[in-house]
Order: sequence, then structure tokens, then C-alpha cells
Amino acid sequence: MIIVIDGLNRQRYSRLLDEMFALRARVFGQRLGWEVDIVNGKEIDQFDALDPAYVIGLNDEGHVVSCVRALQTTGPHMLSDVFHDILDGEPPLRSATLWESTRFCVDTDILDRGNSRNSVSYATCELMAASLEYAKNSGISDIVTVIDPVMNRVLKRSDCAPYGYVGSTKPMGKVSAMAALLDCSDERIAKIRAFAGIEGDMFVSDQRAYELSDDHRPTVAAPNIAKVTDDARMRQLLQEYCDDQIADAATLEDLDAAKDLARMLEDANMIDARNSSGTHG
Repeated sequence: MIIVIDGLNRQRYSRLLDEMFALRARVFGQRLGWEVDIVNGKEIDQFDALDPAYVIGLNDEGHVVSCVRALQTTGPHMLSDVFHDILDGEPPLRSATLWESTRFCVDTDILDRGNSRNSVSYATCELMAASLEYAKNSGISDIVTVIDPVMNRVLKRSDCAPYGYVGSTKPMGKVSAMAALLDCSDERIAKIRAFAGIEGDMFVSDQRAYELSDDHRPTVAAPNIAKVTDDARMRQLLQEYCDDQIADAATLEDLDAAKDLARMLEDANMIDARNSSGTHG
């Protein structure tokens, strides 16, 4: 399932954002060896301060397993300010209907192999389809994305091949980087969905979004009033029975038996010890 966090609601999802930044640190800092800033196990850069939109994939337990960042190209963005070498001296692409998609990553340590809903393949396709659908619904027609050759092959295998590239491929850490172009068309989204077998709404419901937010607190189950009342009544009846048996004991033998019963019920915490003594000495 997918949740979108942006400048309007990000203050409500600190846990999910922390998990996302930690995933980015593991993928881009450790696995790919990119020169990124990692502080306290989280990878955060200057573009995260520009109120981008984050499309985040979650597993059934509500933990982050994939993410991608969407940023407008009319202002600062990675292709113009960080990866400008890819452009080979050409000016960066800028348009109100063009978003930059970066920091696309999937948690290959948690997700399974194969094609199940908990697989790397499914999570990758779901994130791609959801990010394109979210962009399309926001009035965006195209995406420019900085990827490595491995991701480029993933796009092609997922029936989501880029329709073009900008500049050329350049070395970046342990891998290379390139800038690819994707349209946010219904046809492209439908192809990805068909490839992965994705059906229905990919995005979390309003209720689930609330449950995932920092505002939500686990509900403490209310006590069963009827059961509490029944237990109290039974305790009272046992107490009265023991008191009557002790009070009505005709012989010392009957009295000892009544007191033994009272002590047994006291030990089982079924009556109060302070009321179990009788009238006999």
C-alpha cells in the first residue's frame, strides 16, 4: 500500500519519514556507495527542505519498504544542481508540468523474492505505478528521473521503459547515473499494473492514513462492565456464604470446617481476607 507525504501533512508522519530516510541511507550510502550525507543513520539532503512529495510504500505492518521523492523542476532540483554533469553542458529541463523523481529505492533486505505482494518486484512496480498516478492526478505530464543502469533495466523489464534520455551516463559512486524521461500516461500506468498484477486502489484509505500518523494512539480496550459486575456479585455471595457458615457453626468441628473454607477462598483471592474471620473465638 502507498501513502503520500508532502508539505501539507509531513508534520503528522515523523515515524514514517524517519524510516524512509533510514532506508535511503542504507541503499544510497551503503549499497550504492553514493556520496551522500548520512547523520544518525538517516540520509537527508538540501532538497528535502523544499517540501517535496514523498510516495512511500508500506508493508502490511505499516513499515516503509520503498520510497521515491518528487520535486518540481521550476526551482532547485538534483539534475540541475547536483547531477548537472549528466547534461553535458545543456541547460536543465524546467517546466511546471515536469517533475523530477529521485531517491527511488526498495528495501531488498525485508522484501521477498518472487512475485508475491511482499516481493521486491511487486513493491517496485507498485511504487512506480503509484508515483506516476499521483503525478498525473496532480497535473504532471512527464517525469525526469536520475537512475542507475540497474534501475534502467528494471524499468524496461516492468514494461515501463523510458521514452527518452537526457545527456549521457556518468560515473556515480559504485555505479553510474543517467537521466531518463517517463510520461505519466494512463497507458504506462496500466502496463505496470498488468505486469505486476496490481488491482484496485494502491493508496491507503483515510482511516489507515490516520492510524499510521503520529496523531494516532492505540485504543485501550474498555473493561467489560457486565463481567466486572458479575465477578463482584459472585465475590459478595461467596463472602456472605463464608460469614454465614462461620456464624451459624453449631460445633467446633463445623467452625473449623467453615474457617478452612474461608481461608481456601482467601488464598484463591475469591473473597477478602479482612472479612473472613467469624464471630467465634
